[in-house]
Amino acid sequence: MLLENQNINLLRERILDYVWGYDFYEVNDNTLTVTIKRLRSKLGDYGNHIKTIRGIGYRWDNE
Repeated sequence: MLLENQNINLLRERILDYVWGYDFYEVNDNTLTVTIKRLRSKLGDYGNHIKTIRGIGYRWDNE
């Protein structure tokens, strides 16, 4: 989802809905934060492209 929407700020709710579907209300709010942290770690240097937009969500930044 991040790569398909490069350089676009994605809302946390939109990401939760995309990944976990309509049941995201049952998902702990911290789940997305932990998942992004693990994704950054697994991507190695490419993980630096995932930027946190405080109070909004995340963005894949090509710069």
